Amino acid sequence: MKKLLVIVFLLFLGFLGKSQELLIPLNDDYEMEVQAAAYSSDYLFHTAMRGWSYSMFDGILNLDSINELYRIQINKKGKFANYILNSLLNDDFIRLRDDNYYVAINPYIDFELGSDGHRTTWVNTRGAEIKGTIGKQFAFYTNIKENQAVFPEYIENYCATIGVVPGQGFANRFKENGRDFTNASAYLAYRPVKWFDATLGYGKNFIGDGYRSMMLSDNSANYPYLKLKADFWRIQYTCLYAQLTDRHTIMADNTYARKWAVFHYLDFAITKRWNVGFFDAVMAAAQTHQQVMVNDTTYATIDMKRGFDFQYINPIIFLRSAEYYAGKSPDNAMLGINMSYIIGNHTTIYGQFVLDEMTFHKFIAMKGYSGNKQSYQLGVKSYDCFGVKNLFLQLEGNIVRPYMYSHTPQGNEIAVGEDNYAHYNEPLAHPWGGNLWEMVARAQYNRNRWYFQYKLNYGQYGDDWDVENNVWTNYGHNVYNDYTTAIQIDGYDQYDGHFLLTGRKTTVMMNDVILSYLVNPAYNMNVFAEVTHRHFAAEGLDTQNDFIFSFGIRTSLDRKYYDF
Repeated sequence: MKKLLVIVFLLFLGFLGKSQELLIPLNDDYEMEVQAAAYSSDYLFHTAMRGWSYSMFDGILNLDSINELYRIQINKKGKFANYILNSLLNDDFIRLRDDNYYVAINPYIDFELGSDGHRTTWVNTRGAEIKGTIGKQFAFYTNIKENQAVFPEYIENYCATIGVVPGQGFANRFKENGRDFTNASAYLAYRPVKWFDATLGYGKNFIGDGYRSMMLSDNSANYPYLKLKADFWRIQYTCLYAQLTDRHTIMADNTYARKWAVFHYLDFAITKRWNVGFFDAVMAAAQTHQQVMVNDTTYATIDMKRGFDFQYINPIIFLRSAEYYAGKSPDNAMLGINMSYIIGNHTTIYGQFVLDEMTFHKFIAMKGYSGNKQSYQLGVKSYDCFGVKNLFLQLEGNIVRPYMYSHTPQGNEIAVGEDNYAHYNEPLAHPWGGNLWEMVARAQYNRNRWYFQYKLNYGQYGDDWDVENNVWTNYGHNVYNDYTTAIQIDGYDQYDGHFLLTGRKTTVMMNDVILSYLVNPAYNMNVFAEVTHRHFAAEGLDTQNDFIFSFGIRTSLDRKYYDF
C-alpha cells in the first residue's frame, strides 16, 4: 500500500502547475487577517478542509504582504547587522530565494517556566523547520522537535493514564516528574494543474469551521496520510487516506495495532456566503486478534493481517455503500454534514452533524438506545467584530451522544478498539471522547504585534465509573470501549436508558488568558504570559481548583489541546 501511494503521487510530477502549495499552520492564533479573508462574503472560499494552502488565496490575499503590516523598520549600518536583526524580528531565520525556488530554515522552540500551585512546571523544546518551494507547483516541509517537560499535575495524570502526551505521542519518563519525547511532521505537496493538488505527509488534518470538530480534529498525534483534492466550479472534493495506530492493542510480533482510515469530504459553495459539506469515513483494522479452534476443546489466538480493502479507494461513492458491498463488514463507517453561512462581512454561523449509527424507531422512541450514536455542533464567530479591526469573538456548543466514535468487534475477532474513531490512544474528534456537552467561548484582539487571547471551556461528561459499585464500567465516554458492553440501566430494557451524562457526572471549566508579543511573524515566534484556572468536579472525588501560570518564548505553529 505504501508503494502504491508513492507511485500515485509521483505520477503527478510530469505536469505543470501555477500555484504555491505550502500549507498555512493549523494554529490560527496569529493568522487573524488570513482567517478574516477566508470567512469573507466577498469571496467564494472552501473553509472547512484545513490546512489551507497558499494557492487557495490567489486573487484574494497576498500572504507574503501580511508580514509587512507589522514589519519593524531596521536601519542599522552594515548589511550583516540588518540581516541578523531582520532574521530575528521580521523574516525567515535563514532564507534562500530567487524566481525558481524558495528555501527557509527557522527555529522551532518552546521555553516555558511556570507553576500549577503544586510544583514548578517547565517546557524545553528545541527544533527547527525547513520549508520551501520549487517552481510554483511543488512545496516541501518538515520539522522535528526534541522535548523535555514537567507538566501541570492534571496533564501528567493524563499522560500516565492514556500513555501519551496530549496530541504529541508517546513520551518516556524524564527524571522524577518529567516527560521526554520527540515528534516531527513533514509533507510534500504538488499541484500539477490548477484544479487538482496532492499532499503526501506525516501530520494532522482538520475538517470543520469550529474550534472543535466532530468529523476530524487535530487533537491526536501525527499520522501518515495521502490527501487528494480537486477544485472545480463551486465544488471542492477531498479524498484523505491515512494509517492510524492503536497503542492499546499489541500484536504477537510486539508491534502496535494498525488501521486504515479513509475520509471523503465534498464541499459545495452554494453562494459566497453559504457552504455545505458532506462527509464520510471508514475505519478498517489492518490486522486483528482472532480465535482459531485447535481441537474440540482448545482454541488459540493468532494475529490475522487483513491488508487494505481496495474498494475504499473509490473516490466517488459514499464509503457506507462500499462497506455494504464488502459483505458483513467489521469496519466502522460514519456520515456527516457541515454547514456555514456568512452574515454581513465576516460573521459566520456554522454547524456539524455526524452519524455513526441510528436505529430509526429507537431514535423516535427517545429511550436512550446505546446504538443511536450521533454528535452535533453549532457555533458563531466573527472577525473585525462590531467594526473593530482585529477583534475576534466566537461561541460554540458541542454535544456527543454516549458511545459515539466507539465500535465493536465482529465475528470471532477479540481485539477491542482497533476500528474505533481514534489514533494513538486519543479520539480523532472531540478530545473528551463521548457522552458529553461543551460550550467554548473565545475572544482575541491584537494591536500591532501585541495579542490578547481569552478562552472559556465549560462542559460536562458522563465518565465510565459506576459510583454505586465503585468499579470502572462502560457508560459511553471512553471511545476505546466496545459499545455492545453498555452497562444495564435500571428500569430500562437492555441497551436503553443511555441518555446524555449517564455515568459519573463530571464538570470541567477552564478559563485561559494569554498576553503575547509577536517577536517574528514569519514563523510565529512570540513571548507570552499565560494564566489558566481549571475547575474539575466529579461525583465521589475531591473538587479541584488549579491556578496555572506560565511564561516564556515559543514558536506557535501547531495547536495543543490542554483544555480537558
